[in-house]
Amino acid sequence: MMKKLTKIALACSVLVTISAINIQVQAQEKRLLTLEDQFAFRQISDPQLSPSGDWIAYTVTNTDLKNDTQNSHIYMTSWDASRTLQLTNGNDSEYNPRFSPDGKYLAFRSSRESGKQQIWLLNLAGGEAEKISDFAGDVSDFVWSGDSRQLAVIAEEPVPETPFNGKTPPPIVINQFHFLEDGVGFIGKSREHLYVLDLATRKADILTPGSFNEYLPAWSPDSKNIAFVSKRGQESDRNNNWDLYAIAAQSGAKARQLTTFIGPDSAPDWDSRPVWSPDGKSIAYLQGGSPKLIEYAVHHLAIIPAEGGIPRLLTANLDRNVAKPRFTTDGKSILFLIEDDGNVHLAKIPVTGGKIERFLAGRQEISKFDLGRDGKIALLSSTPQQPNAVFAFNGKNLRLISHQNDQFLTQLNLATTDEISFLSKNGTEIHGFLVKPPHYQPGKKYPTLLMLHGGPVGQFTNQFMFNWQLFAAHGYVVVGVNPRGSSGRGEAFSKAIYADWGNKDAQDIIAGADYAIATGIAAPSRLGIGGWSYGGMLTNYTIAQDRRFQAAVSGAGESNILATYGTDEYIDDYEQELGVPWKNLDVWLRISFPFLHADRIVTPTLFMGGDRDFSVPLHNSEQMYQALKNLEIDTQLVVYPGQSHGISKPSYQRDVLERYLAWYDKYLTPSTASPIFEPKLIKKKSN
Repeated sequence: MMKKLTKIALACSVLVTISAINIQVQAQEKRLLTLEDQFAFRQISDPQLSPSGDWIAYTVTNTDLKNDTQNSHIYMTSWDASRTLQLTNGNDSEYNPRFSPDGKYLAFRSSRESGKQQIWLLNLAGGEAEKISDFAGDVSDFVWSGDSRQLAVIAEEPVPETPFNGKTPPPIVINQFHFLEDGVGFIGKSREHLYVLDLATRKADILTPGSFNEYLPAWSPDSKNIAFVSKRGQESDRNNNWDLYAIAAQSGAKARQLTTFIGPDSAPDWDSRPVWSPDGKSIAYLQGGSPKLIEYAVHHLAIIPAEGGIPRLLTANLDRNVAKPRFTTDGKSILFLIEDDGNVHLAKIPVTGGKIERFLAGRQEISKFDLGRDGKIALLSSTPQQPNAVFAFNGKNLRLISHQNDQFLTQLNLATTDEISFLSKNGTEIHGFLVKPPHYQPGKKYPTLLMLHGGPVGQFTNQFMFNWQLFAAHGYVVVGVNPRGSSGRGEAFSKAIYADWGNKDAQDIIAGADYAIATGIAAPSRLGIGGWSYGGMLTNYTIAQDRRFQAAVSGAGESNILATYGTDEYIDDYEQELGVPWKNLDVWLRISFPFLHADRIVTPTLFMGGDRDFSVPLHNSEQMYQALKNLEIDTQLVVYPGQSHGISKPSYQRDVLERYLAWYDKYLTPSTASPIFEPKLIKKKSN
């Protein structure tokens, strides 16, 4: 017996040794992330549970480098993850898969055939998808009625173009206060209206004609009424006073205003549809804060009688933003998302109020979820080493359902991401993330990049960040800071920078650099900084105060705030927060100091932006580029033709990251730097 046990022990020892060798070989085979991997990842989004709970539909987006486009198609995976089907594969993308409540159909949006976003219907029993809508403008949203007979649709009602002869179009006449919008340009008289589309006749009836826009429709359980969000009144373009309305689902019906709060109720940019209780007696929605606090205010979960009345705030004592409410099947509780200090969690609260239960917490960002009739949940979640993926949750166990990126991820040696905290200048505790290179060596000092997020009200979260992983694989330590002004830590933390941009938040960024140096991880002489949108603004603010940064990248950022009045889409926010320049000139000039005191800047800076950006128009970067050029500081301006605030062309997206790396390498790792690009996109004016 002893000899037998010895042989078994030896065999086990050999197996363990072989296993260890295999693990080492596999580890050695893993490689670092490269720029070439940027479009290898598939983007997963919008999970939807079938009524039976047996299937989860979602979209998968791939990049077509040949045509310089991104294509989105619909997949469906069984709840037990044993089968995955690709349902669509057209030349045009498909979006927003939605099961009919009776489980017979799957509807989606696509621009197939017409070139406009319309609604298509796929019979799940078999057959080809059929276009069932023919609106004059694009469909932006739709939801099924509970009886599966109708769809509530939000579609554009375009204004007929004025005919003209010759090559010269007529002038654009503007007479409204808010007249610019990113991705649109000058806002015309076209409107987004609510329609009801009958499935049997394919006939669409408009419910809300007029001069206002409607968004986020939601059916009552009996399929007789539709709740929606709109901003109305004589000066609707001068405020953010969104309200909740309800209307009978029949032509000629009159909309009833349900909420009267002077501020935003379920503002469309929160992407949180109001929801009816199962008994149809109440509606849950989001209520914002004081209009004066604009985006800095925390929005809460509210519930109001379906006939109108006094709303109750269920999360009044929760100093965090919430999103995407859903009633449980029994109507006793509401599920929702909580944005909390670098994470987004799934939580539940009784409809009567009380204790909040977080049953999916931890280091992750849950961005969407769908709740089934039997309590099953399909959700979209990401972690620092896992891109967005679809998971199935039965109340106890969380299982990965979508596996589109699994095989690719096994090839990569990804960087680790740690949560960090440190004290700012006045003792305020600041939180953030520190990403170490995959082959990090303790005691070695690394070139370090301070990455800044947009907003300013927003936050870096525990999610997969390709650019951070790329920088780390390239040998950089990345420090992502959530400075004051960020969301996730309460209203007071967000509004700390109110009308005081570039002061406390810049101190917090500088403290982040101090932290990285003090811990011995950052090389003090090799510090870089950069960001996009407000991250670009904060980059400008920071390099105008601290000369330690050897390289900066400012994407779509502002500096001369006074020059932005009336040239971008934020006129309402500016007047609420800063007042008008002719009355509060000192405030406007004070927060314009990166441009007005550009002579304080010594950091070589790369400026980038789209020439169709109406969120932060290109002239902001042009002015800063011109100022630094005048001061003979190494600088470059890169303009992306036809691009708005978010760069959408894949080739340009690649170009952005390639230029980031080349610029940082030039100043922070000059021995390995690649050649800096020539500004190919900028043509010199001929004499």
